[in-house]
Amino acid sequence: MAERMNIRMKVLVTGVTGQLGYDCVKELGLRGAEVRGVSSKDFSLTDYEAARRYITAWKPDVVMHCAAYTAVDKAEDERERCEEVNAGGTRNLAEICQDIDAKMIYISTDYVFRGDGERFYEPADEKAPQNIYGQTKLHGELAVQELLTKYFIVRISWVFGINGKNFIKTMLKLSETHDELTVVDDQIGSPTYTRDLAVLLADMAESDRYGVYHATNEGICSWAELAAEVFSQAGRSTKVTPVSSSAYPTKAVRPKNSRMSKDCLDAAGFKRLPRWQDAVGRYLIELCAD
Repeated sequence: MAERMNIRMKVLVTGVTGQLGYDCVKELGLRGAEVRGVSSKDFSLTDYEAARRYITAWKPDVVMHCAAYTAVDKAEDERERCEEVNAGGTRNLAEICQDIDAKMIYISTDYVFRGDGERFYEPADEKAPQNIYGQTKLHGELAVQELLTKYFIVRISWVFGINGKNFIKTMLKLSETHDELTVVDDQIGSPTYTRDLAVLLADMAESDRYGVYHATNEGICSWAELAAEVFSQAGRSTKVTPVSSSAYPTKAVRPKNSRMSKDCLDAAGFKRLPRWQDAVGRYLIELCAD
C-alpha cells in the first residue's frame, strides 16, 4: 500500500500516456501528492517556450520525465528526431527545472552501455551506446548532469506495464494462435514492472539522495526464459524454443548484456524492487482485472 506523502508535493509527470508515466501518476496520487500527468497534447518537449509557459505556470516541486522517443529501430532512420526529443527535449526540461528550482527525475536506459560481456554494469561504468536510441538517451543524461544538481537519473530495462504495448502482452497474444514460439536466449537482462518502479520513483521524489541509479526487478533472465515464465504462470501450453539473436536481425543493435548492478540503491537507502518472477505474477493478475 502506498504511503501518504508528508508534504503535499506538486509533481509533473511527462509521458502519462505511456506505461511508466501512467503508473507514476497513479502511485503519486495514492500518496496524496498533487500530481499532473502530461503528454504531447499539453505541450511538445521540443518546444522550449511552450514547455516553459506550461511548467512555470504550475511550478511543480518535481518533474518526473518518463516521456521519450523509444522506437529503437525506427530511430536509426530518424536520428535527428530522436535526438531532438531525447536530448533536446530533456535539456529543455532541465533548464526549466533549473529556473524554478525543481528536482528532476530522468528515466534512462541500459542502452547507454556497450552491452557486451557478463558483468553487472555499475552507474559510473564507461558509456558506449551501440545505437541511436542509446546515444540520444545518454545525451539526455549529460544535459541533466550539466545543468542540475538536484537530479535523479534512473536507468531501467525491459519495461512492462498495464498502459501500453510490451513483450509480455505480445507473447500472450501470440500464444493464442501458436503451439510453439522461438525466442532469443542470448540477450540477458532484468524485466522492470512499471508499477514497482513507480513506487521507487515516488520515494525518490520525496528524498534528496540525488544521483545516478539503476532500477529493475531483481534477478536476471533471457527473453526466452521470460516468455517461458509468463506462459507457465498464465497456464499457457505454448512451448518456447530458444534461438540466437541472429535469427531475428534488427536494424538497431540490441545489447546482449543488460545486467545492471543495484548496489547503488542499497547505498542510498532505497528499497530494491521485488523479483521479476513475482512481478510477472502480479502483472498477469492486473491484466486479468483490466
